[in-house]
Amino acid sequence: MTDFSRRSVLKASGALATMAAAKALFPAGAFAQGAGVETTKAILGYIALTDASPLIIAKEKGFFAKYGMPDVEVVKQASWGTTRDNLELGAGGGGIDGAHILTPMPYLLQLGKISKNNTPVPMTILARLNTNGQAISVANAYKDLKVGLNAAPLKEVFKGVAASGKEIKVAMTFRGGTHDLWLRYWLAAGGIDPDKDVQTIVVPPPQMVANMKVGSMEAFCVGEPWNGQLVNQNIGYTAISTGEFWKDHPEKSLGMRTDWVEKNPKAAVALTAAVIEAQQWCDKPENKEEMCTIVGKRAWFNVPVADILGRAKGEFDFGTGRKETNAPFLMKFFADHASYPFQSHELWFLTENIRWGVLAPETDLAGAIKAVNGEAIWRAAAKLAGAVAPEGTSRGVETFFDGIKFDPANPQAYLAAQKIKRV
Repeated sequence: MTDFSRRSVLKASGALATMAAAKALFPAGAFAQGAGVETTKAILGYIALTDASPLIIAKEKGFFAKYGMPDVEVVKQASWGTTRDNLELGAGGGGIDGAHILTPMPYLLQLGKISKNNTPVPMTILARLNTNGQAISVANAYKDLKVGLNAAPLKEVFKGVAASGKEIKVAMTFRGGTHDLWLRYWLAAGGIDPDKDVQTIVVPPPQMVANMKVGSMEAFCVGEPWNGQLVNQNIGYTAISTGEFWKDHPEKSLGMRTDWVEKNPKAAVALTAAVIEAQQWCDKPENKEEMCTIVGKRAWFNVPVADILGRAKGEFDFGTGRKETNAPFLMKFFADHASYPFQSHELWFLTENIRWGVLAPETDLAGAIKAVNGEAIWRAAAKLAGAVAPEGTSRGVETFFDGIKFDPANPQAYLAAQKIKRV
């Protein structure tokens, strides 16, 4: 793992060549209407989460059509497990070509860790869909604790509840996914072992609020709008919004089956350009209400706009008396390079999955990133959409709320600094 930086330099050289080839496919001005794409169609899955908005907006506002792909379908998935299954099938087998997806999932598919019979499903990440915008919520039974960034106050309380015979369950959305990693990090930083002190369970995002309402779990981690809805229904409260946990952290991605990308290289760039333009549209304050009105429709989320809009605008009611306006940790779709798939971020997700035993310590992380990260396609698409790209493939050293740092040049040091881990 420690030779990631050296390998990333080598990969960057190769990426420049790949990007040059991709750009050559699109002479200046030749792509105003998406001329020459190999296909006008792709089937993309999404989960009812606010960070799926760029795909929905690209469809609803005609950005896919603008770039020559009017037949793109954006179809709802019941869970991340369903998304995985449909990606395995591919559109040709009755599934999907790509999806709004938890960033680690394309890697876990590529490595055969979550697919049937551990058969690798080659995947490509074309873009990051957002940063920030998730939260960890706690049941109202613990409201007097007003737990925030420090989860430690829950430790003794959970012990007492467990002693009474009740199982302490905390929920996330997919093992090894982003919500699993945020929840585990937060608990472990507070001295709570997510595998020994509590039972960590999987619940699909749209079912989180209903499950907490009937007392199925004590806490959960999920994306918006479900944390906001929980507070609006007075069932629980928000301990932290994940942008407080790690400023501008990466979250969902646009992941595509690699066979689709290889068969349709021009369409892959066009598709990504449409999503980039949609992300820019979604980030504009004047578009927030329209965005939330669109995604809240029955055809998409079937969620009241009031449950989506506040946090999308950076207005947070945590349900404990704490309120934030113009919060710096609101969900970003394009601002501050939110759309670019930084390789350093991919490395963090993989390193965390080693920490919790999802991946073996000897996993070739640099090789996985080289196979999955599609930053060259993103750069060609950004140029097509008139968007600004970052200079490098790393965002540098990242600092978490507990002071621990992740240096992509030395992920082993990060692992060594973590007190609770499985590696």
